[in-house]
Amino acid sequence: MSTVTGPDGAAPITPVVLGGGRRRRPSGEPPPLPHRVPASGYWYLGGLAAAVALETTMFFSTPRDWLTRLDDAVLDALASARTAPVTAALRQVDQLGSSTAIRAISLSTIAVLLLTRGFRQLLTYLAVLLVVVLTTGNLAFALGRMRPTTVSILVPWQGFSHPSAPVALFAAALSGAICTLVPSGRWRHRVVLAGGALVVVLGLARSYLGVDHPTDVLAALAIGWAFPALAYRLVVPEDVFPLRYHPHANRAHLDLSGARGRAAHRALVQQLGITATSIEPFGLQASAGSTPLRIRTADQIVLFGKFYALNHLRSDRSYKLTRMVLYGRLEDEKPFATVRRLVEYEDHLLRLLRDNGLPVPSPHGFVEITPEREYLIVMDFIDGARELGAAPAGEQEIDDGLRIVRSLWRAGVAHRDLKPSNLLVKDHQVYLIDVAFATVRPTPWRQAVDLANMMLTLALVSDPALVYERAVRQFAPEDIAEGFAATRGITMPTQLRTRLRQDPRDLLGEFRRLAPSRAPVPIQVWTMRRIGLLAAVLAAGALAAVGVLAYGQIAGLL
Repeated sequence: MSTVTGPDGAAPITPVVLGGGRRRRPSGEPPPLPHRVPASGYWYLGGLAAAVALETTMFFSTPRDWLTRLDDAVLDALASARTAPVTAALRQVDQLGSSTAIRAISLSTIAVLLLTRGFRQLLTYLAVLLVVVLTTGNLAFALGRMRPTTVSILVPWQGFSHPSAPVALFAAALSGAICTLVPSGRWRHRVVLAGGALVVVLGLARSYLGVDHPTDVLAALAIGWAFPALAYRLVVPEDVFPLRYHPHANRAHLDLSGARGRAAHRALVQQLGITATSIEPFGLQASAGSTPLRIRTADQIVLFGKFYALNHLRSDRSYKLTRMVLYGRLEDEKPFATVRRLVEYEDHLLRLLRDNGLPVPSPHGFVEITPEREYLIVMDFIDGARELGAAPAGEQEIDDGLRIVRSLWRAGVAHRDLKPSNLLVKDHQVYLIDVAFATVRPTPWRQAVDLANMMLTLALVSDPALVYERAVRQFAPEDIAEGFAATRGITMPTQLRTRLRQDPRDLLGEFRRLAPSRAPVPIQVWTMRRIGLLAAVLAAGALAAVGVLAYGQIAGLL
Protein backbone atom coordinates (compact mmCIF):
# COMPACT_ATOMS: atom_id res chain seq x y z
CA MET A 1 0.00 0.00 0.00
CA SER A 2 1.40 3.40 -0.94
CA THR A 3 1.62 6.27 1.53
CA VAL A 4 1.27 9.98 0.99
CA THR A 5 3.34 12.52 2.91
CA GLY A 6 1.19 14.86 4.97
CA PRO A 7 1.23 18.63 4.55
CA ASP A 8 4.16 20.63 5.94
CA GLY A 9 6.26 17.57 6.52
CA ALA A 10 3.75 15.89 8.84
CA ALA A 11 3.64 12.15 9.35
CA PRO A 12 2.76 10.11 6.24
CA ILE A 13 -0.92 9.62 5.52
CA THR A 14 -2.07 6.09 4.81
CA PRO A 15 -4.82 6.12 2.16
CA VAL A 16 -8.05 4.37 3.05
CA VAL A 17 -8.45 1.42 0.69
CA LEU A 18 -12.02 0.44 -0.15
CA GLY A 19 -13.31 -2.82 -1.51
CA GLY A 20 -12.25 -4.06 -4.92
CA GLY A 21 -8.96 -2.16 -4.92
CA ARG A 22 -10.62 1.25 -4.70
CA ARG A 23 -8.87 3.94 -2.73
CA ARG A 24 -10.07 7.09 -1.05
CA ARG A 25 -7.90 10.07 -1.91
CA PRO A 26 -6.72 11.51 1.40
CA SER A 27 -6.80 15.20 2.22
CA GLY A 28 -3.77 17.03 0.90
CA GLU A 29 -3.20 14.73 -2.08
CA PRO A 30 -3.84 16.37 -5.47
CA PRO A 31 -6.43 14.92 -7.87
CA PRO A 32 -5.25 12.75 -10.79
CA LEU A 33 -4.94 15.79 -13.07
CA PRO A 34 -4.68 19.00 -11.02
CA HIS A 35 -5.69 22.25 -12.70
CA ARG A 36 -2.54 24.34 -12.58
CA VAL A 37 -2.01 27.89 -13.74
CA PRO A 38 1.22 28.13 -15.82
CA ALA A 39 3.98 30.19 -14.23
CA SER A 40 3.76 32.67 -17.09
CA GLY A 41 0.22 33.49 -15.97
CA TYR A 42 1.55 34.84 -12.68
CA TRP A 43 4.14 36.88 -14.54
CA TYR A 44 1.45 38.37 -16.76
CA LEU A 45 -0.72 39.09 -13.72
CA GLY A 46 2.23 40.75 -11.97
CA GLY A 47 2.96 42.85 -15.06
CA LEU A 48 -0.66 43.96 -15.24
CA ALA A 49 -0.65 44.88 -11.54
CA ALA A 50 2.56 46.87 -12.05
CA ALA A 51 0.92 48.70 -14.97
CA VAL A 52 -2.06 49.62 -12.80
CA ALA A 53 0.34 50.99 -10.16
CA LEU A 54 2.25 52.93 -12.85
CA GLU A 55 -0.92 54.48 -14.30
CA THR A 56 -2.08 55.45 -10.82
CA THR A 57 1.29 57.09 -10.14
CA MET A 58 1.14 59.05 -13.39
CA PHE A 59 -1.91 60.96 -12.13
CA PHE A 60 0.14 62.59 -9.34
CA SER A 61 2.48 65.40 -10.35
CA THR A 62 5.44 64.71 -8.05
CA PRO A 63 5.91 60.98 -8.83
CA ARG A 64 5.23 61.78 -12.49
CA ASP A 65 8.07 64.34 -12.50
CA TRP A 66 10.42 61.74 -11.00
CA LEU A 67 9.47 59.22 -13.66
CA THR A 68 9.94 61.83 -16.38
CA ARG A 69 13.46 62.65 -15.16
CA LEU A 70 14.30 58.95 -15.08
CA ASP A 71 12.88 58.52 -18.61
CA ASP A 72 14.88 61.50 -19.86
CA ALA A 73 18.11 60.05 -18.46
CA VAL A 74 17.51 56.76 -20.30
CA LEU A 75 16.60 58.57 -23.52
CA ASP A 76 19.71 60.75 -23.31
CA ALA A 77 21.86 57.63 -22.99
CA LEU A 78 20.18 56.04 -25.99
CA ALA A 79 20.51 59.22 -28.05
CA SER A 80 24.22 59.42 -27.31
CA ALA A 81 24.65 55.89 -28.72
CA ARG A 82 22.88 56.61 -32.02
CA THR A 83 24.64 55.59 -35.22
CA ALA A 84 23.50 55.94 -38.81
CA PRO A 85 23.22 52.18 -39.56
CA VAL A 86 21.33 51.42 -36.31
CA THR A 87 19.02 54.39 -36.83
CA ALA A 88 18.22 53.27 -40.39
CA ALA A 89 17.46 49.72 -39.21
CA LEU A 90 15.26 50.84 -36.31
CA ARG A 91 13.31 53.17 -38.57
CA GLN A 92 12.26 50.04 -40.46
CA VAL A 93 11.44 48.24 -37.21
CA ASP A 94 9.20 51.17 -36.27
CA GLN A 95 6.96 50.23 -39.21
CA LEU A 96 5.76 47.23 -37.18
CA GLY A 97 3.67 49.68 -35.18
CA SER A 98 2.12 51.29 -38.24
CA SER A 99 -1.61 51.03 -38.86
CA THR A 100 -0.91 49.03 -42.03
CA ALA A 101 1.00 46.30 -40.17
CA ILE A 102 -1.51 46.12 -37.30
CA ARG A 103 -4.42 46.00 -39.74
CA ALA A 104 -2.75 43.20 -41.75
CA ILE A 105 -2.21 41.05 -38.64
CA SER A 106 -5.72 41.68 -37.28
CA LEU A 107 -7.62 41.08 -40.51
CA SER A 108 -5.59 37.95 -41.29
CA THR A 109 -6.35 36.54 -37.84
CA ILE A 110 -10.05 37.33 -38.22
CA ALA A 111 -10.14 35.66 -41.65
CA VAL A 112 -8.49 32.47 -40.38
CA LEU A 113 -10.82 32.27 -37.37
CA LEU A 114 -13.82 32.63 -39.67
CA LEU A 115 -12.55 29.93 -42.02
CA THR A 116 -11.83 27.52 -39.14
CA ARG A 117 -15.12 28.37 -37.38
CA GLY A 118 -13.37 29.47 -34.22
CA PHE A 119 -16.24 31.81 -33.36
CA ARG A 120 -15.63 31.94 -29.61
CA GLN A 121 -11.96 32.77 -30.21
CA LEU A 122 -13.02 35.36 -32.80
CA LEU A 123 -15.38 37.15 -30.43
CA THR A 124 -12.73 37.14 -27.72
CA TYR A 125 -10.14 38.49 -30.15
CA LEU A 126 -12.42 41.34 -31.26
CA ALA A 127 -13.33 42.19 -27.65
CA VAL A 128 -9.68 42.23 -26.55
CA LEU A 129 -8.68 44.50 -29.44
CA LEU A 130 -11.49 46.90 -28.58
CA VAL A 131 -10.56 46.98 -24.89
CA VAL A 132 -6.91 47.67 -25.71
CA VAL A 133 -7.81 50.46 -28.15
CA LEU A 134 -10.22 52.11 -25.73
CA THR A 135 -7.87 51.74 -22.76
CA THR A 136 -4.86 53.25 -24.50
CA GLY A 137 -6.92 56.05 -26.04
CA ASN A 138 -8.65 57.03 -22.79
CA LEU A 139 -5.44 56.87 -20.74
CA ALA A 140 -3.56 58.97 -23.29
CA PHE A 141 -6.31 61.61 -23.25
CA ALA A 142 -6.63 61.59 -19.45
CA LEU A 143 -2.88 61.85 -18.76
CA GLY A 144 -1.98 64.12 -21.69
CA ARG A 145 1.71 63.31 -21.51
CA MET A 146 3.80 65.13 -24.09
CA ARG A 147 6.48 63.52 -26.27
CA PRO A 148 10.11 63.47 -25.08
CA THR A 149 11.68 66.95 -25.12
CA THR A 150 15.33 66.27 -24.32
CA VAL A 151 16.16 64.32 -27.50
CA SER A 152 15.44 64.64 -31.20
CA ILE A 153 12.43 62.67 -32.44
CA LEU A 154 13.48 60.84 -35.60
CA VAL A 155 10.12 59.47 -36.84
CA PRO A 156 6.64 60.98 -37.37
CA TRP A 157 4.20 60.87 -34.45
CA GLN A 158 0.72 61.95 -33.46
CA GLY A 159 -1.24 62.26 -30.23
CA PHE A 160 -0.03 61.97 -26.66
CA SER A 161 2.83 59.78 -25.55
CA HIS A 162 1.57 57.61 -22.68
CA PRO A 163 0.92 54.73 -23.12
CA SER A 164 2.54 53.98 -26.48
CA ALA A 165 -0.45 53.20 -28.71
CA PRO A 166 1.55 51.60 -31.58
CA VAL A 167 3.32 49.21 -29.19
CA ALA A 168 0.10 48.32 -27.36
CA LEU A 169 -1.91 47.70 -30.54
CA PHE A 170 0.85 45.71 -32.22
CA ALA A 171 1.28 43.59 -29.08
CA ALA A 172 -2.50 43.01 -28.78
CA ALA A 173 -2.88 42.03 -32.44
CA LEU A 174 0.15 39.72 -32.36
CA SER A 175 -0.55 38.07 -28.99
CA GLY A 176 -4.16 37.49 -30.04
CA ALA A 177 -3.06 35.85 -33.27
CA ILE A 178 -0.73 33.54 -31.35
CA CYS A 179 -3.24 32.61 -28.63
CA THR A 180 -6.11 31.94 -31.05
CA LEU A 181 -4.27 30.37 -34.00
CA VAL A 182 -1.23 28.47 -32.67
CA PRO A 183 -1.93 25.19 -30.80
CA SER A 184 -0.30 24.77 -27.41
CA GLY A 185 2.96 22.91 -27.14
CA ARG A 186 6.53 23.38 -28.21
CA TRP A 187 5.67 25.41 -31.30
CA ARG A 188 3.47 27.86 -29.42
CA HIS A 189 6.26 28.36 -26.86
CA ARG A 190 8.66 29.21 -29.65
CA VAL A 191 6.19 31.51 -31.39
CA VAL A 192 5.42 33.29 -28.10
CA LEU A 193 9.13 33.91 -27.56
CA ALA A 194 9.54 35.19 -31.12
CA GLY A 195 6.43 37.40 -30.89
CA GLY A 196 7.46 38.77 -27.52
CA ALA A 197 10.90 39.57 -28.90
CA LEU A 198 9.33 41.50 -31.80
CA VAL A 199 7.21 43.57 -29.42
CA VAL A 200 10.21 44.32 -27.17
CA VAL A 201 12.34 45.30 -30.17
CA LEU A 202 9.57 47.65 -31.35
CA GLY A 203 9.44 49.26 -27.92
CA LEU A 204 13.24 49.68 -27.79
CA ALA A 205 13.22 51.12 -31.31
CA ARG A 206 10.63 53.75 -30.41
CA SER A 207 12.61 54.80 -27.32
CA TYR A 208 15.85 54.87 -29.35
CA LEU A 209 14.16 57.04 -31.98
CA GLY A 210 12.97 59.41 -29.25
CA VAL A 211 9.25 59.12 -29.93
CA ASP A 212 8.27 57.28 -26.70
CA HIS A 213 9.46 57.35 -23.10
CA PRO A 214 10.55 53.99 -21.66
CA THR A 215 7.61 54.04 -19.22
CA ASP A 216 5.27 54.62 -22.17
CA VAL A 217 6.56 51.38 -23.67
CA LEU A 218 6.37 49.42 -20.39
CA ALA A 219 2.74 50.43 -19.86
CA ALA A 220 1.94 49.47 -23.47
CA LEU A 221 3.54 46.05 -23.02
CA ALA A 222 1.33 45.31 -20.02
CA ILE A 223 -1.84 46.55 -21.72
CA GLY A 224 -1.16 45.03 -25.13
CA TRP A 225 0.54 41.73 -24.20
CA ALA A 226 -0.13 40.74 -20.58
CA PHE A 227 -3.85 41.65 -20.56
CA PRO A 228 -4.72 39.77 -23.80
CA ALA A 229 -2.75 36.68 -22.70
CA LEU A 230 -4.71 36.54 -19.42
CA ALA A 231 -8.02 37.21 -21.19
CA TYR A 232 -7.54 34.32 -23.63
CA ARG A 233 -6.58 31.94 -20.83
CA LEU A 234 -9.72 32.83 -18.90
CA VAL A 235 -12.26 32.95 -21.75
CA VAL A 236 -10.92 30.42 -24.29
CA PRO A 237 -8.41 28.24 -22.43
CA GLU A 238 -6.63 25.72 -24.62
CA ASP A 239 -7.57 22.75 -22.43
CA VAL A 240 -11.27 23.60 -22.84
CA PHE A 241 -11.28 24.82 -26.45
CA PRO A 242 -8.39 22.97 -28.13
CA LEU A 243 -7.11 24.27 -31.47
CA ARG A 244 -7.17 21.68 -34.26
CA TYR A 245 -6.73 22.16 -37.99
CA HIS A 246 -7.36 18.59 -39.15
CA PRO A 247 -10.26 18.71 -41.66
CA HIS A 248 -12.19 16.00 -39.80
CA ALA A 249 -11.26 17.10 -36.27
CA ASN A 250 -14.10 17.50 -33.79
CA ARG A 251 -13.53 20.03 -31.02
CA ALA A 252 -15.61 17.85 -28.69
CA HIS A 253 -12.98 15.10 -28.80
CA LEU A 254 -10.16 15.59 -26.32
CA ASP A 255 -6.66 14.23 -26.66
CA LEU A 256 -6.06 11.54 -24.05
CA SER A 257 -2.40 11.10 -24.75
CA GLY A 258 0.11 12.55 -22.34
CA ALA A 259 -0.86 13.79 -18.87
CA ARG A 260 -4.63 13.46 -19.37
CA GLY A 261 -4.35 9.81 -20.42
CA ARG A 262 -2.05 8.96 -17.50
CA ALA A 263 -4.46 10.70 -15.13
CA ALA A 264 -7.36 8.66 -16.51
CA HIS A 265 -5.49 5.39 -15.85
CA ARG A 266 -4.65 6.53 -12.33
CA ALA A 267 -8.21 7.67 -11.57
CA LEU A 268 -9.76 4.40 -12.79
CA VAL A 269 -7.63 2.24 -10.55
CA GLN A 270 -7.94 4.50 -7.51
CA GLN A 271 -11.63 5.38 -7.68
CA LEU A 272 -13.23 2.34 -9.36
CA GLY A 273 -10.62 -0.36 -8.85
CA ILE A 274 -10.28 -0.80 -12.63
CA THR A 275 -6.78 -1.42 -13.93
CA ALA A 276 -6.85 -0.27 -17.53
CA THR A 277 -4.22 -1.57 -19.94
CA SER A 278 -5.37 0.76 -22.74
CA ILE A 279 -7.73 3.68 -23.22
CA GLU A 280 -8.39 4.52 -26.84
CA PRO A 281 -10.90 6.63 -28.80
CA PHE A 282 -13.86 4.68 -30.19
CA GLY A 283 -16.82 5.68 -32.37
CA LEU A 284 -15.85 9.32 -32.67
CA GLN A 285 -17.88 9.83 -35.86
CA ALA A 286 -21.22 9.39 -34.06
CA SER A 287 -20.38 11.50 -31.02
CA ALA A 288 -20.34 15.29 -30.77
CA GLY A 289 -21.12 15.84 -27.07
CA SER A 290 -18.32 13.86 -25.42
CA THR A 291 -15.14 11.88 -26.11
CA PRO A 292 -16.12 8.17 -26.39
CA LEU A 293 -13.49 5.62 -25.38
CA ARG A 294 -12.85 1.89 -25.36
CA ILE A 295 -11.16 0.71 -22.16
CA ARG A 296 -9.35 -2.62 -21.94
CA THR A 297 -8.65 -3.92 -18.45
CA ALA A 298 -6.02 -6.22 -17.02
CA ASP A 299 -8.77 -8.85 -16.58
CA GLN A 300 -9.30 -8.93 -20.37
CA ILE A 301 -12.61 -7.09 -20.01
CA VAL A 302 -13.62 -4.37 -22.47
CA LEU A 303 -15.52 -1.36 -21.09
CA PHE A 304 -16.93 1.78 -22.65
CA GLY A 305 -16.16 5.26 -21.35
CA LYS A 306 -17.20 8.82 -22.10
CA PHE A 307 -14.93 11.69 -21.23
CA TYR A 308 -16.69 14.93 -20.26
CA ALA A 309 -14.98 18.31 -19.85
CA LEU A 310 -15.79 22.01 -19.70
CA ASN A 311 -16.09 22.33 -23.49
CA HIS A 312 -18.93 19.78 -23.49
CA LEU A 313 -20.70 21.68 -20.71
CA ARG A 314 -20.44 25.00 -22.55
CA SER A 315 -21.56 23.40 -25.81
CA ASP A 316 -24.64 22.05 -24.01
CA ARG A 317 -25.44 25.54 -22.71
CA SER A 318 -24.99 27.16 -26.11
CA TYR A 319 -27.10 24.47 -27.82
CA LYS A 320 -30.02 24.83 -25.41
CA LEU A 321 -29.93 28.63 -25.47
CA THR A 322 -29.81 28.77 -29.28
CA ARG A 323 -32.60 26.22 -29.64
CA MET A 324 -34.82 28.14 -27.24
CA VAL A 325 -34.34 31.34 -29.25
CA LEU A 326 -34.98 29.65 -32.60
CA TYR A 327 -37.70 27.16 -31.74
CA GLY A 328 -38.98 27.94 -28.28
CA ARG A 329 -38.59 26.04 -25.06
CA LEU A 330 -39.43 22.53 -26.23
CA GLU A 331 -39.60 21.05 -22.73
CA ASP A 332 -38.83 21.97 -19.17
CA GLU A 333 -35.07 21.60 -19.33
CA LYS A 334 -32.18 23.70 -18.08
CA PRO A 335 -28.48 23.58 -18.91
CA PHE A 336 -26.24 21.77 -16.48
CA ALA A 337 -24.47 23.99 -13.97
CA THR A 338 -21.23 21.99 -13.80
CA VAL A 339 -19.48 19.09 -15.52
CA ARG A 340 -19.99 17.07 -12.34
CA ARG A 341 -23.77 17.49 -12.62
CA LEU A 342 -23.70 16.44 -16.26
CA VAL A 343 -21.85 13.18 -15.60
CA GLU A 344 -23.85 12.48 -12.43
CA TYR A 345 -27.05 12.85 -14.43
CA GLU A 346 -26.02 10.36 -17.10
CA ASP A 347 -24.86 7.85 -14.48
CA HIS A 348 -28.19 8.24 -12.67
CA LEU A 349 -30.20 7.77 -15.88
CA LEU A 350 -28.27 4.60 -16.75
CA ARG A 351 -29.06 3.14 -13.34
CA LEU A 352 -32.71 4.23 -13.53
CA LEU A 353 -33.22 2.64 -16.94
CA ARG A 354 -31.34 -0.51 -15.95
CA ASP A 355 -33.52 -0.86 -12.84
CA ASN A 356 -36.61 -0.51 -15.04
CA GLY A 357 -35.52 -3.40 -17.24
CA LEU A 358 -34.30 -1.48 -20.28
CA PRO A 359 -31.45 -2.99 -22.34
CA VAL A 360 -28.81 -0.36 -21.55
CA PRO A 361 -25.11 -0.84 -20.75
CA SER A 362 -24.60 -1.55 -17.06
CA PRO A 363 -22.98 1.47 -15.39
CA HIS A 364 -19.77 1.14 -13.39
CA GLY A 365 -19.76 4.70 -12.05
CA PHE A 366 -17.58 7.66 -12.95
CA VAL A 367 -14.21 9.01 -11.89
CA GLU A 368 -13.01 12.53 -11.25
CA ILE A 369 -10.00 13.58 -13.29
CA THR A 370 -9.94 17.30 -12.45
CA PRO A 371 -12.52 18.57 -9.92
CA GLU A 372 -15.42 20.40 -11.60
CA ARG A 373 -13.61 20.29 -14.97
CA GLU A 374 -13.03 16.73 -16.27
CA TYR A 375 -14.77 13.41 -15.53
CA LEU A 376 -14.87 9.93 -17.06
CA ILE A 377 -18.04 7.80 -16.90
CA VAL A 378 -17.64 4.01 -17.35
CA MET A 379 -20.15 1.40 -18.45
CA ASP A 380 -20.29 -2.01 -20.13
CA PHE A 381 -19.09 -2.30 -23.71
CA ILE A 382 -21.50 -4.16 -25.97
CA ASP A 383 -18.86 -6.10 -27.85
CA GLY A 384 -19.80 -7.33 -31.30
CA ALA A 385 -22.80 -5.01 -31.60
CA ARG A 386 -23.51 -3.02 -34.75
CA GLU A 387 -25.51 0.11 -35.42
CA LEU A 388 -29.18 -0.59 -36.14
CA GLY A 389 -28.89 0.87 -39.61
CA ALA A 390 -25.98 -1.36 -40.62
CA ALA A 391 -28.21 -4.24 -41.79
CA PRO A 392 -31.90 -4.90 -42.56
CA ALA A 393 -34.10 -5.30 -39.48
CA GLY A 394 -36.46 -8.23 -39.00
CA GLU A 395 -39.53 -8.64 -36.82
CA GLN A 396 -37.49 -9.42 -33.71
CA GLU A 397 -35.42 -6.24 -34.00
CA ILE A 398 -38.57 -4.20 -34.72
CA ASP A 399 -40.37 -5.66 -31.70
CA ASP A 400 -37.31 -5.04 -29.50
CA GLY A 401 -37.06 -1.41 -30.61
CA LEU A 402 -40.75 -0.77 -29.97
CA ARG A 403 -40.52 -2.56 -26.61
CA ILE A 404 -37.77 -0.10 -25.62
CA VAL A 405 -40.16 2.83 -26.16
CA ARG A 406 -42.88 1.05 -24.20
CA SER A 407 -40.41 0.51 -21.31
CA LEU A 408 -39.35 4.16 -21.45
CA TRP A 409 -42.99 5.22 -21.13
CA ARG A 410 -43.48 2.86 -18.22
CA ALA A 411 -40.42 4.34 -16.46
CA GLY A 412 -41.64 7.90 -17.10
CA VAL A 413 -38.58 8.76 -19.21
CA ALA A 414 -38.08 10.20 -22.69
CA HIS A 415 -34.80 9.41 -24.43
CA ARG A 416 -35.04 12.47 -26.73
CA ASP A 417 -32.23 11.25 -29.03
CA LEU A 418 -33.45 8.06 -30.68
CA LYS A 419 -31.48 7.58 -33.90
CA PRO A 420 -29.58 4.74 -35.64
CA SER A 421 -26.25 5.37 -33.85
CA ASN A 422 -27.92 5.15 -30.42
CA LEU A 423 -29.54 1.77 -31.13
CA LEU A 424 -27.17 -1.21 -31.31
CA VAL A 425 -28.00 -4.75 -32.39
CA LYS A 426 -26.28 -7.89 -31.14
CA ASP A 427 -27.66 -11.39 -31.78
CA HIS A 428 -30.92 -9.80 -33.01
CA GLN A 429 -31.38 -7.97 -29.68
CA VAL A 430 -31.60 -4.16 -29.68
CA TYR A 431 -29.70 -2.16 -27.04
CA LEU A 432 -30.23 1.51 -26.12
CA ILE A 433 -27.18 3.72 -25.52
CA ASP A 434 -26.31 7.39 -24.93
CA VAL A 435 -28.89 8.46 -22.36
CA ALA A 436 -27.28 11.82 -21.58
CA PHE A 437 -30.16 13.73 -23.25
CA ALA A 438 -32.90 11.69 -21.56
CA THR A 439 -35.33 13.41 -19.23
CA VAL A 440 -37.53 12.16 -16.40
CA ARG A 441 -41.24 13.09 -16.32
CA PRO A 442 -41.16 14.76 -19.74
CA THR A 443 -44.02 16.46 -21.52
CA PRO A 444 -46.50 13.95 -23.06
CA TRP A 445 -45.73 14.97 -26.65
CA ARG A 446 -42.01 14.33 -26.06
CA GLN A 447 -42.72 10.71 -25.12
CA ALA A 448 -44.90 10.36 -28.20
CA VAL A 449 -42.09 11.73 -30.37
CA ASP A 450 -39.80 8.98 -29.03
CA LEU A 451 -42.21 6.45 -30.54
CA ALA A 452 -42.28 8.23 -33.89
CA ASN A 453 -38.49 8.53 -34.05
CA MET A 454 -38.11 4.85 -33.17
CA MET A 455 -40.56 3.83 -35.92
CA LEU A 456 -38.78 6.05 -38.47
CA THR A 457 -35.39 4.58 -37.47
CA LEU A 458 -36.73 1.03 -37.86
CA ALA A 459 -38.41 1.86 -41.17
CA LEU A 460 -35.10 3.01 -42.63
CA VAL A 461 -33.92 -0.63 -42.56
CA SER A 462 -37.26 -2.36 -43.12
CA ASP A 463 -40.74 -1.71 -44.50
CA PRO A 464 -42.88 1.04 -42.91
CA ALA A 465 -46.05 -1.03 -43.26
CA LEU A 466 -44.37 -3.87 -41.32
CA VAL A 467 -43.18 -1.45 -38.63
CA TYR A 468 -46.69 -0.01 -38.27
CA GLU A 469 -48.24 -3.49 -38.15
CA ARG A 470 -45.86 -4.51 -35.32
CA ALA A 471 -46.33 -1.17 -33.53
CA VAL A 472 -50.13 -1.53 -33.17
CA ARG A 473 -49.48 -4.74 -31.21
CA GLN A 474 -47.84 -2.70 -28.44
CA PHE A 475 -49.37 0.77 -28.85
CA ALA A 476 -52.82 2.14 -29.50
CA PRO A 477 -53.24 3.68 -32.97
CA GLU A 478 -54.05 6.97 -31.23
CA ASP A 479 -50.61 6.91 -29.55
CA ILE A 480 -48.92 6.43 -32.90
CA ALA A 481 -51.00 9.22 -34.43
CA GLU A 482 -50.02 11.57 -31.59
CA GLY A 483 -46.35 10.75 -32.10
CA PHE A 484 -46.37 11.66 -35.80
CA ALA A 485 -48.60 14.69 -35.16
CA ALA A 486 -45.86 16.06 -32.86
CA THR A 487 -42.94 15.02 -35.07
CA ARG A 488 -41.23 17.53 -37.34
CA GLY A 489 -37.70 18.54 -38.21
CA ILE A 490 -36.78 20.15 -34.89
CA THR A 491 -37.85 17.10 -32.87
CA MET A 492 -35.71 14.66 -34.89
CA PRO A 493 -32.02 14.05 -34.20
CA THR A 494 -29.73 15.37 -36.93
CA GLN A 495 -28.58 11.90 -38.00
CA LEU A 496 -32.17 10.70 -38.38
CA ARG A 497 -33.13 13.74 -40.47
CA THR A 498 -30.13 13.14 -42.73
CA ARG A 499 -31.00 9.46 -43.24
CA LEU A 500 -34.61 10.33 -44.03
CA ARG A 501 -33.53 12.83 -46.69
CA GLN A 502 -31.27 10.20 -48.26
CA ASP A 503 -34.05 7.58 -48.38
CA PRO A 504 -36.13 7.83 -51.60
CA ARG A 505 -39.32 6.92 -49.70
CA ASP A 506 -41.49 9.46 -47.88
CA LEU A 507 -41.44 7.53 -44.60
CA LEU A 508 -42.92 10.29 -42.48
CA GLY A 509 -45.80 10.82 -44.91
CA GLU A 510 -46.43 7.09 -45.18
CA PHE A 511 -46.70 6.63 -41.41
CA ARG A 512 -49.10 9.59 -41.21
CA ARG A 513 -51.27 7.96 -43.85
CA LEU A 514 -51.27 4.64 -41.97
CA ALA A 515 -52.07 6.20 -38.59
CA PRO A 516 -55.44 7.75 -37.71
CA SER A 517 -55.86 11.39 -38.64
CA ARG A 518 -54.69 13.77 -35.92
CA ALA A 519 -54.27 17.55 -35.82
CA PRO A 520 -50.66 18.72 -35.33
CA VAL A 521 -49.59 18.84 -31.69
CA PRO A 522 -48.23 22.26 -30.64
CA ILE A 523 -44.78 21.81 -29.20
CA GLN A 524 -43.29 25.30 -29.14
CA VAL A 525 -43.95 27.17 -25.94
CA TRP A 526 -43.91 30.97 -25.96
CA THR A 527 -42.89 32.27 -22.57
CA MET A 528 -41.99 35.75 -21.37
CA ARG A 529 -38.39 34.58 -21.09
CA ARG A 530 -38.31 33.47 -24.71
CA ILE A 531 -39.98 36.68 -25.91
CA GLY A 532 -37.52 38.81 -23.94
CA LEU A 533 -34.54 36.79 -25.09
CA LEU A 534 -35.66 36.91 -28.72
CA ALA A 535 -36.14 40.68 -28.49
CA ALA A 536 -32.68 41.03 -26.97
CA VAL A 537 -31.12 38.94 -29.74
CA LEU A 538 -32.83 40.99 -32.47
CA ALA A 539 -31.78 44.25 -30.81
CA ALA A 540 -28.22 43.00 -30.42
CA GLY A 541 -28.15 42.00 -34.09
CA ALA A 542 -29.32 45.44 -35.16
CA LEU A 543 -26.75 47.12 -32.93
CA ALA A 544 -24.05 44.81 -34.24
CA ALA A 545 -24.89 45.68 -37.84
CA VAL A 546 -24.72 49.40 -37.04
CA GLY A 547 -21.67 49.11 -34.80
CA VAL A 548 -19.46 46.93 -36.99
CA LEU A 549 -18.24 49.91 -38.99
CA ALA A 550 -17.75 51.99 -35.85
CA TYR A 551 -15.81 49.12 -34.30
CA GLY A 552 -13.57 48.86 -37.33
CA GLN A 553 -12.79 52.55 -37.11
CA ILE A 554 -12.14 52.51 -33.36
CA ALA A 555 -10.00 49.37 -33.47
CA GLY A 556 -8.08 50.63 -36.48
CA LEU A 557 -9.17 47.78 -38.74
CA LEU A 558 -10.78 49.99 -41.40
